[in-house]
Amino acid sequence: MNANPPIVCLLGPTASGKTAAALALAQDTPLEIISVDSALVYREMDIGTAKPSAEELAAVPHHLIDIIDPRDTYCAAQFREDTLRLVDGIAARGRRALLVGGTMLYYKALTQGLSPLPAADADVRAALDEDAARDGWPALHARLASVDPATAARLAPNDSQRIQRALEIFLLSGKPMSQWLAEQAPARDTASPHTFVPVALEPGERSILHARIAERFRLMLAAGFIEEVERLRARGDLDPGLPSMRCVGYRQVWEYLDGKTDYDTMRDKGIFATRQLCKRQLTWLRSMPERHIVDCTAPDATQRALATVRNLWQA
Repeated sequence: MNANPPIVCLLGPTASGKTAAALALAQDTPLEIISVDSALVYREMDIGTAKPSAEELAAVPHHLIDIIDPRDTYCAAQFREDTLRLVDGIAARGRRALLVGGTMLYYKALTQGLSPLPAADADVRAALDEDAARDGWPALHARLASVDPATAARLAPNDSQRIQRALEIFLLSGKPMSQWLAEQAPARDTASPHTFVPVALEPGERSILHARIAERFRLMLAAGFIEEVERLRARGDLDPGLPSMRCVGYRQVWEYLDGKTDYDTMRDKGIFATRQLCKRQLTWLRSMPERHIVDCTAPDATQRALATVRNLWQA
């Protein structure tokens, strides 16, 4: 093995086959998987996050899965720090690190660093939550468009988490998020000897991926997703405003359990939200000209992904 071989990052939208490809690679290569997924960090959230099964987790060492309680938060900066530490440890054990996931902000933080934006403010967020409860998130999206049209243009009117953060930054600093990002050079960790190479699982036929997304959400419901959210609600210390409960699917099931929607509407909204997540993930991926593309809708997609990764390891 080279002194500092490239670290392959198997990235892709939801339902693109990342886990299957990663486990196939592990069959003949000593590797450890680092999850690049902001939902898999939470304990007690297994079905709705499509978490690898207990057997899959036992078959290959996995990292950054089941590491925090749903009441807590985990950010991109923490991911970056943890991953840089993990890849060094994995290399010291004589194994390969394989990054696998679809949270593109995590990948960007890892490879480009983070701009020093203002820290979160609980009072500002509470005030924005009150405004949203009264007026709706589309109204706050319109407010954002008046002060930061560039950021508003890339956010959906109901993307509550990102709308709130963008408005919070403006209220705290008087400067739009888009201006912060344009002015602040990302803080790179020049001491890291690692080269991260993205392999992107992207759909040649979007309709095939959409069909997979719909079928997977239906299978989650059949597997007990509603019961999983019921158990989380029964704890009594969680609410739909937490980052964990804002994960795709959980918010829709929570609304259903609150009696705000019927079953069919909840299912359809969950599928639609997952498709919107997929669209955002693909937008991120397509902004990476250095990526190696594999068609995840091809019949031999897993074999193509394996060949691409192995070629990169041998380069």
